[in-house]
Amino acid sequence: MTNPPETHPTETHPTGSSASGSQWLRDAMTAMPERDDVSYDAVTARAAEILRPAGALARLDEVAAWAAGWQRTSSPAVRKPAALIFAADHGVTAAGVSKYPTDVTGAMLAAYRAGKSTITAFAAVAGASVEAIDVGVGRPTGDIRYESAMSLDRFDAAVAAGRDAVDRLDADLLVLGEMGIGNTTAAAAVAAALGGGEVAAWVGRGTGVDDEGLSRKREAVREAVTRVVGVHDPFEVLREVGGAELVAMAAAIVAARHRRLPVLIDGYVVTAAALPLATINAAALDHCLVGHCSSEPGHRRLLERLGKQPLLDLEMRLGEGSGAMAAVPLVAMACAGITEVPTFGEWFG
Repeated sequence: MTNPPETHPTETHPTGSSASGSQWLRDAMTAMPERDDVSYDAVTARAAEILRPAGALARLDEVAAWAAGWQRTSSPAVRKPAALIFAADHGVTAAGVSKYPTDVTGAMLAAYRAGKSTITAFAAVAGASVEAIDVGVGRPTGDIRYESAMSLDRFDAAVAAGRDAVDRLDADLLVLGEMGIGNTTAAAAVAAALGGGEVAAWVGRGTGVDDEGLSRKREAVREAVTRVVGVHDPFEVLREVGGAELVAMAAAIVAARHRRLPVLIDGYVVTAAALPLATINAAALDHCLVGHCSSEPGHRRLLERLGKQPLLDLEMRLGEGSGAMAAVPLVAMACAGITEVPTFGEWFG
């Protein structure tokens, strides 16, 4: 599995490369490109006339129209899917929130790059490229119970990593994934801080912690959320209680929007990374579909808040972008079901 070749972006960013990561992110959120309604409407109209019972594949037809709108073509297709996996370590693991030690993050990063992982196996079947990006392996964030996860400089660096990774892509569909021991704790903290309600409802077992581990994890998230009470800026919440890979993925989602590149979001951690964007602008995730719903209870809760229906619901909890990658063939089939099948008029006319 090789990384995608470096290419120039098809869209210019709203600020120059000299802007700080956080400034670029804020500016990019203020003027987000919209879908191509002409292509979207053309596929929607064709779906109504396709050679099958009306509405028989309604959800897949909606997916095809979504792809058409963001690819800006009435003949959508998935020919160059690409996955970006962002990896980082988390200081909150000191609270005993994970079943695995932090050095697993680095080991898995090496496995992605060697093409010896679940996501790379799935990608081979889907015909997708995979690039794994280190944004903090061996350099854990601050312990979010007591301190900011990231300094402003580190936040900026993570934003730049996510933006630049998207700029390098030659792709027509982007899968976002992550790896980081402890990052479901960070995801739960972001979700709870922005989503409100009982903290425990946002916290699941992650890698499979036992009851004592779950109790420690809930307490760690509770402490983190309590520490940032009164912080109302969603990006500041992300900097305070998130993680470097969450920041990079949020930036990648925004960068993809400015290239009008459709995105498949993976599980709880990626969705939590997207939450600040939707909190700032309700339409910020219009170019995104959610590949699957994970077994983390907070993920389903978060999807309901965002109004996003997952394409798959298989109780997966691996991360890596694996659930979203599993949905790539489904998106490809949805497009083929529109472009490769005649309408009644074309067949009988």
